[in-house]
Amino acid sequence: MFREAAAATEPLAQFQRTAHDEKFELLAYCVVPDHVHLLVEGLNKDSDLRRFVKMCKQRTGFAYRTRCGDRLWQEGYFERVLRDDADAREYAKYIINNPVRAGLVAKAADYEFLGATAWSLDELTKDALNDIVSPAP
Repeated sequence: MFREAAAATEPLAQFQRTAHDEKFELLAYCVVPDHVHLLVEGLNKDSDLRRFVKMCKQRTGFAYRTRCGDRLWQEGYFERVLRDDADAREYAKYIINNPVRAGLVAKAADYEFLGATAWSLDELTKDALNDIVSPAP
């Protein structure tokens, strides 16, 4: 679904808009051709993850249907809630290095549709070869 630049940049804009509207920080993100990874953090007690995801899917799905005439998202989504002692940076590294693991690019920095707000890409890609597996649950 997200192979073309326009198909990837529109959802990113909607994710950023929704993060702002719903009081979330988009800590790390990556849009690959067949799925999306987002690492978000609620900024206050009113931040509601279910509402955030619903709005993201609704906004991006509407834009995609308008442009392509087809459905974008499957039902549901996979979520993992991090405990206070979990290292969110390790999850961000996993997300940022997704295009490398998928064989889309040799270095994460070469992939256009990823980013992070809490850490630099250099921080997240340092020792990337050692971080190729998913963080422990």
